[in-house]
Amino acid sequence: MQESQWISLLGLAARARKLVTGEELVVKDIRKGNLNLVLLSADASELTKKKITDKCNYYSVPCRIVSDRATLGEAIGKGERVVIGVTDIGFSKKLITIIDQKV
Repeated sequence: MQESQWISLLGLAARARKLVTGEELVVKDIRKGNLNLVLLSADASELTKKKITDKCNYYSVPCRIVSDRATLGEAIGKGERVVIGVTDIGFSKKLITIIDQKV
């Protein structure tokens, strides 16, 4: 049940235009301090995982590793996505609570 909850909430955030997708754009927004949460797919390459998690740790942005790239892309109505940044604090807090409950 939690799986579908965070996927639905992510889709809602996408429709509200509160997401940034793609590695370069996410890294840029992490540096600017525009992101409140980063979602990383479990099947991302090791280099991408290290780059994103290091940036998140340095700039104190919460990062969660979730399912796979196909699920992330499908949740926002696009093709496969490896990394998604959430700009809205409300969506970020709710996503964190739902994702952390599942673990």
